[in-house]
Amino acid sequence: MNHPASRVVPRAAAAAATTILLQISGAAFVYAILSAEEGWQVVALLGLLGFGFYLLERLPWINDVVVALLARVPVVTTATAAVIVLGFPFLVGSNTYILHLLIVAQLYAVLALALNFQLGSANIPNFATGASYGIGAYVSALLAVNFNVSFWLTLPVAALAATLFGFVIGIPCMRTRDTYLALVTIAFAVVVHQLLNNFEWTGGPNGLVGIPAPTLFGHSFADPIEVFGWTLPSQANFYYLAAAVVIIAVITARRLHESHIGLAWNALRADEMAAKAQGINVAWYKVLAFAVDAFLAAFAGTIYAFYVSYISPDNFTFLVSVTIMTMVIVGGMDNIFGVIVGAFLLTILPEKLRAFSDYRLLIFGVIVIGFLMIRPEGLFPQRLRHYGVER
Repeated sequence: MNHPASRVVPRAAAAAATTILLQISGAAFVYAILSAEEGWQVVALLGLLGFGFYLLERLPWINDVVVALLARVPVVTTATAAVIVLGFPFLVGSNTYILHLLIVAQLYAVLALALNFQLGSANIPNFATGASYGIGAYVSALLAVNFNVSFWLTLPVAALAATLFGFVIGIPCMRTRDTYLALVTIAFAVVVHQLLNNFEWTGGPNGLVGIPAPTLFGHSFADPIEVFGWTLPSQANFYYLAAAVVIIAVITARRLHESHIGLAWNALRADEMAAKAQGINVAWYKVLAFAVDAFLAAFAGTIYAFYVSYISPDNFTFLVSVTIMTMVIVGGMDNIFGVIVGAFLLTILPEKLRAFSDYRLLIFGVIVIGFLMIRPEGLFPQRLRHYGVER
């Protein structure tokens, strides 16, 4: 018997038109909340968003229809998303504040996707993602400032250094589980922050200043972009760079999720003892999850360091790791799209709630709790894994 949602999905042409309309509507909502300046505008948009998720909770078939639509015309879906991502800076124009928020949101999306391999796929709590983020930033910045190494060379070196750190964390964590494992990762995060704060060669509490902007084919990322008579601010360079890393992270997440590695992580999440009984090397897959998390986090850290041109230990505190974990939980664990939505939402909201001054953090906390009450499993809960070819 067919699922009720399958009978609602229109034919290919209508599906393509509906898909384009849905994606444009989503982009318009993001632009509206980014452009909102008055407190009442932000509240109204959040109310609309909350009502939308309430409908999804009450009428789950709507989500199935949307997923079926996007899957029916994948080329149209991908092409529309590409046009929206490429065209957003042109829509924003010279508003560097909105571009800054989008850059930071994309970097946090990469960090959330990195943590999702552990927390979402394998149910491994890790509070050291912020430390991996900082290691990537500091390694790349030190190479650029002290040895004039190009950004494009520091990127893989920083990623490898952070991956080594991931293995260093992962191996001792194999002797712990659940709460104790979380405490070990917290300890690592605090230790890394203290080392960055006390070593003289890292700049200590003053951090590192004067990180040079990347260059590509002679074009400096500190210069504006000239395209067919349009002039985009210099932040657009980092916007497109961050978008490229998000795409790499999404592709990596999808490939790993659909591979035997993703299956092994899901087996660990379901029952570690049963996974071990089935011949899965539990220790290896746990360490691998730590390494993949650190590798992607370092990419985000490197881009952040070269974007702001100044970093300090205060940029990579334990609170950063907590924020990333909150993004994964609120967005929906083991759901790639949900994690990205959670990252964007929890990056943009604190900034937009500045209109409420001293009550900003209180209102932010109430909103997060409210969304979790509406959708206890996250805004976009994990979907059932499908095997074989869907027909």
